[in-house]
Amino acid sequence: MDKTSDLKKIILNTLDSNKALDVISIDLSNKSSMADYMIIASGTSSRHIQALSEQVLEKFKNNGIKNCKIEGKESNDWKLVDGMDVIVHIFNPEKRKFYEIEKIWSEFIPKEKVLI
Repeated sequence: MDKTSDLKKIILNTLDSNKALDVISIDLSNKSSMADYMIIASGTSSRHIQALSEQVLEKFKNNGIKNCKIEGKESNDWKLVDGMDVIVHIFNPEKRKFYEIEKIWSEFIPKEKVLI
């Protein structure tokens, strides 16, 4: 196992143990150069979403990802935790359904269209 796969498992376990809802992982390695994995989860309230994002940020930092940060600090509906090779979106369920990013990234996208 490589370090990124191990980190993905740690984040998935953290979200699960902290009662995140509908957690999915999407392999981006053949779809985008921005990250290897995208993890998407839902929280039950704005406080839950905030707590989940802080737990994920702490796990990234404890595993050597020093440049990680939380985007969407002012939002009650969505947080993105950028762990470089693993990106984590945590949504309010209604916003998640509205944006449907798992649907977008789960579909096959030709590599030449996604070079970032």
